[in-house]
Amino acid sequence: MERGYMLERPFGDRAGGGKAAAETPARRRVRHFSPLTLRILAVNMLALAILLGGLLYLSTYQQWLIDKELSALSTEAKIFAGALGEGAMQPATDEFNEPTNQLSYELARQMVRRLVETTDTRTRLFAPNGELIADSRVLGGPKGTVQIEELPPLRDGNRLTEIGIAIYDYIVNAVPEREHLPAYPNEKDLTAENYPDVMKALSGEVGSNIWRIGRADGRSDMVLTVAVPVQRYKKVLGAVYISRGGAAVDVAVREFRMDILRLFAITLGVTVLLSFYLAGTIARPIRRLAQAADEVRHGHGRQVTIPDFSRRRDEVGDLSVSLREMTDAIWNRMDAIERFAADVAHEIKNPLTSMRSAVETVQRVKTDEQRQRLLSIIHHDVQRLDRLISDISNASRLDAELSRARAEPADVGQMLTMLANIHDATLGNAEALREAAAEAGGDVADAPAPVRVEVEMPNTRTGLVVPGLEGRLTQVFQNLLSNALSFSPPGGVVRFKVRSLPDRVEITCEDQGPGIPEGKLDAIFDRFYSERPKSEAFGKHSGLGLSISKQIIDAHQGRIFADNIKGADGAVQGARFTVVLPR
Repeated sequence: MERGYMLERPFGDRAGGGKAAAETPARRRVRHFSPLTLRILAVNMLALAILLGGLLYLSTYQQWLIDKELSALSTEAKIFAGALGEGAMQPATDEFNEPTNQLSYELARQMVRRLVETTDTRTRLFAPNGELIADSRVLGGPKGTVQIEELPPLRDGNRLTEIGIAIYDYIVNAVPEREHLPAYPNEKDLTAENYPDVMKALSGEVGSNIWRIGRADGRSDMVLTVAVPVQRYKKVLGAVYISRGGAAVDVAVREFRMDILRLFAITLGVTVLLSFYLAGTIARPIRRLAQAADEVRHGHGRQVTIPDFSRRRDEVGDLSVSLREMTDAIWNRMDAIERFAADVAHEIKNPLTSMRSAVETVQRVKTDEQRQRLLSIIHHDVQRLDRLISDISNASRLDAELSRARAEPADVGQMLTMLANIHDATLGNAEALREAAAEAGGDVADAPAPVRVEVEMPNTRTGLVVPGLEGRLTQVFQNLLSNALSFSPPGGVVRFKVRSLPDRVEITCEDQGPGIPEGKLDAIFDRFYSERPKSEAFGKHSGLGLSISKQIIDAHQGRIFADNIKGADGAVQGARFTVVLPR
């Protein structure tokens, strides 16, 4: 009976010697800074950078401040215009000698200087003809004027603050956010025609505008202006023109941006620390796993162990478990290859030893009969050796084929029916030969009765389809049938039974032979284990048939096992092999 265990992965082309070993890549270089850490930092900081860029622009907040500042200037200008319309009037007559309202320019200048003493605005008064009457930055009359220049604010003396403000101003001014504003008119020509909002006020409406004014360093500042008509009984007597620099708006925006930058700096620091922590929990374990894998690859012993991160309960832990299991599987495979090589050497050595003994003896024999006997022994050992090497080669290629092939739906019922039909056809040919021999007068009384093959399966065939390799599964059932036929008595029956269950398909092969010796139910699947009927010539089987069958079934995630069929009296009535395949 030919019953053996699964063959491990082929070793002939997987050892990695010669040219393949010479082309092995060098050991992975050690990185001082993890690229994974850089990616995590970049991803985490990108969102902050986008948020920072949007907040630093702050166009909506800045426009709100400008609108608020213009509203305040408009209110202040209306108060000034009302005060001038009431307090700077002088009696006058028109060309028809009728009393009329007229501004007193001298009173208007005095009132303008008084009104702006408590403000930081520049106030100008224009006559209806567009002539400048009063300017809060000019002391004295038209002939003896003194110009007042606005001085820059005093610095607090903090060098770091000045450097920070200078950097901030450089960055902000690098963005062309004021290029769309009109240029402030030249101060040398102070007439109403140069100020559109003044012309609007002289027509009886309130005008406002936002200007940009250049500086000596090439940058630009912002100037806000509002013009309000001075009216007396709805008659326009002039226009009050108030202007104020945008420094307050810039300072407010800068302080707001500085607050955002401080918050961004804190958030950035926390993000960097968390990124390093996250990278450490991911990159560092992966680096340790990679180094351990390199040491296993380049090492010469089994002292190196893969770090165990299974307690993490995450993907890194799963990777650690998978690498550890893979390493154990590799060592087990190497051990199996060594055992297989030892078993192959032992099995090949037996016929070689017999051949060597026969060759050495044939030189000393003297009779032709003895020489012919020794030559037949040598011929038998050569056939046995050839058969053994062929079976070993097929078994070695089988593992590689099973690892590369793709499973497809295979009908178990169709396979068993085909094997039974082939056997019936062979049996029919044998019966025909016996009948022909009987008609020719030959003696066929001593010819053994043939063994029949029966297949029992459910009426429905839809539940007998399993995923797998049809050719290899057929090889398994063919091996079982061959074994059963070789152990069945003349006239016996080999019966296949198929059961379809919700999650699996069970196939049993029963014969009526002597059964399996006690204690050998597992050993029959070992490599090179062979126990054949006494009537069969020695050396016709290599003992790999059942081991190959188990290897194929294991590759299909199934099970194969054997037991004896016992009667009511406990006597063995045959052997039963069971194959379980998942659906």
